[in-house]
Amino acid sequence: LTSMSIVKEREAGTIEQIKVSPLKPNEYIIGKLVPFAIIAFFDIIIITAIAIFWFDIPFRGSFLFLLLSGAIYIISTLAIGLFISTVSSTQQQAMLSSFMFFVPAILLSGVIFPIYSMPFVFQLITYCNPMRYFVEIVRAVFLKGTGFTYLWQNLLILLVMGAAILKISVWQFAKR
Repeated sequence: LTSMSIVKEREAGTIEQIKVSPLKPNEYIIGKLVPFAIIAFFDIIIITAIAIFWFDIPFRGSFLFLLLSGAIYIISTLAIGLFISTVSSTQQQAMLSSFMFFVPAILLSGVIFPIYSMPFVFQLITYCNPMRYFVEIVRAVFLKGTGFTYLWQNLLILLVMGAAILKISVWQFAKR
């Protein structure tokens, strides 16, 4: 949805009104990000509750650490969607670009196939995938009960990726 948010305004012709408003590019991008982030944050809470209470998956870690990690992951993936939106010209192009990014991201995250069983080239590519780090965090928090002391590197990588992609999105939007 975030990948189509700016493109939709560009196609409707309302982007020019936003460009001449006193709104700064970073304020506009964050304004586009916040509603989707809130929805995704509630999704994490609901999915965690379903996993624990419906599917009886053991939860051994810190719920607050899981929420913090989820918030950072949400920002990084929404930033990717916003970046796609800033470089796309049409909604169809944004939708196809999102599909071409997120399907391989899911396949290379370690959810479906273990990363260690992938060819070496694909294992290297997974290091650029934010989903890889969040999957490792979720598995470790749920099943092993590990927390910040063990997973801080994954959290830091997610934070750096999210901030970098968000900065690039703001820059790309301001450039256009």
